[in-house]
Amino acid sequence: MARNTYLTALALAVALFFTAPASAKEAIYSNWLGQAIGGYDPVAYFTAGKPVEGNGDFTAKWKGADWRFATAANRDLFIAMPEKYAPKYGGYCAYAVAQNSTAKIDPTAWAIVDGKLYLNYSHAIQKTWTADRAAYIAAADRNWPSVLN
Repeated sequence: MARNTYLTALALAVALFFTAPASAKEAIYSNWLGQAIGGYDPVAYFTAGKPVEGNGDFTAKWKGADWRFATAANRDLFIAMPEKYAPKYGGYCAYAVAQNSTAKIDPTAWAIVDGKLYLNYSHAIQKTWTADRAAYIAAADRNWPSVLN
């Protein structure tokens, strides 16, 4: 009898897990630790011209995600102007958003175009995106933010 109760409870838990109602994706893509850009410093792309891992000593919360920074100065710049430094499309892959989808990113697959930070899933996807960047940006702009629903 106890075995049947256990199996019934297990089956119910599995059923509830797989039939949970679908919900919209988060506005800011973050890793399983809740870190935007995988813990990389969004300001450093602009100031250092390269991806730089953030430091747990310099953080800020914005739009539900935890943002890490390499320095206190970078954190302060972000807090003052988050829209300037935050990646386009909430940090989701720019190519995926252009395809009306979402995907995680590789923080080292990046570009700054017209003063905006764009991230991509991989260096291979980055190469494809770069080949027709203007068209992909236009498509992603049309799809954002409805792609989150």
